[in-house]
Amino acid sequence: MTETHTARAAAAGEAGPDAALPAIELAGVAKEFHSGGEVVTAVRDMDLAIREGEFFSLLGPSGCGKTTTMRMIAGFEEPTRGLIRLHGRDVTGTPPNKRDVNMVFQSYALFPHMTVFENVAFGLRRRQVPRNEITRRVGEMLEIVDLSGRERRRPRELSGGQQQRVALARALVNRPRALLLDEPLGALDLKLRQAMQVELKRIQREVGITFVYVTHDQGEALTMSDRIAVMNDGVIEQLGLPREIYEHPATRFVAGFIGTSNLLTGTVTRLAGELAVIEVSEAEQILVPVRGLRVGPGSPLELTVRPEKIDLATRRPADGACALRGTVTEVVYLGTSTSFAVTTTTGAEMVVFRQNSALAGDLAGRGDEVWLSWQPQHSYPIG
Repeated sequence: MTETHTARAAAAGEAGPDAALPAIELAGVAKEFHSGGEVVTAVRDMDLAIREGEFFSLLGPSGCGKTTTMRMIAGFEEPTRGLIRLHGRDVTGTPPNKRDVNMVFQSYALFPHMTVFENVAFGLRRRQVPRNEITRRVGEMLEIVDLSGRERRRPRELSGGQQQRVALARALVNRPRALLLDEPLGALDLKLRQAMQVELKRIQREVGITFVYVTHDQGEALTMSDRIAVMNDGVIEQLGLPREIYEHPATRFVAGFIGTSNLLTGTVTRLAGELAVIEVSEAEQILVPVRGLRVGPGSPLELTVRPEKIDLATRRPADGACALRGTVTEVVYLGTSTSFAVTTTTGAEMVVFRQNSALAGDLAGRGDEVWLSWQPQHSYPIG
């Protein structure tokens, strides 16, 4: 069995009795800093289990605690309280070089005077790995990151994306059980960043180890991750699959931070089976699935609906969908789609995305009266 297959087997739960253990586990972890005589809490009593072999992202705005969390996993910061376990072993207080993880930074930190081969081989030589094995392992890793044939080049002779792949190869050649990546794509331009997102996911599948990725870019997290933890003010607001977090945000913060979302509030007028009905006017209504929620007539309700789920037309829809009337206040052409800003009769500001096609035509312009409609299953209660 090859090393790569062994790694994949471990990720799939075939690697023995410890395969069911989380790759990384945080139990009641908190981190406090002292600044100007005050205590600043960066991470608040976090419980988290990252599975073996998954691509896991910590996503959130600057200052939310995601980088501090990663630095505690790596050993560069120690928690104020709580435990950190790597594959079931308590490593709280263990220095970084004694933890079976490697970290890739945004700056890459390549040695400019060394060739690609020498950069990747650096860690192996420090560990006094035999020369033949160094040559073999570096060659295999450069093939995985698609840099074969560039062994003799120096970092200044490489593009930004190639430099990033060298940094990845250098971290992975030591065969860590987990790789930590702190916003490694931040220095790249948009097109290269998007290409490298696909490359990173491919490399992670190839090597089969756990990747923990820190980013403030929701698109990166949605593109690459198996699961995402959305952080805010030192806590995890929601943890789940990318589709779950995007389609069903658990809190107002997640709804506003992940993509573009329309937040609406209203008072339940009546219940129709498992749907709450908010009657805005005689012709306008919002239907919200409330199965399992304790709501009834008179209950306040907050919900979100994504812009691409909404239809925009000059007439009210004939079916029993959600329907609101409004006025177009702005139209922005985005290439593949057009964005419409609409102010409803209730004063709510809503955004609608309409895919551009030969059939779409010019739906509406500024100042036009329109109807917005969507299916009830796309109304998602939050809070």
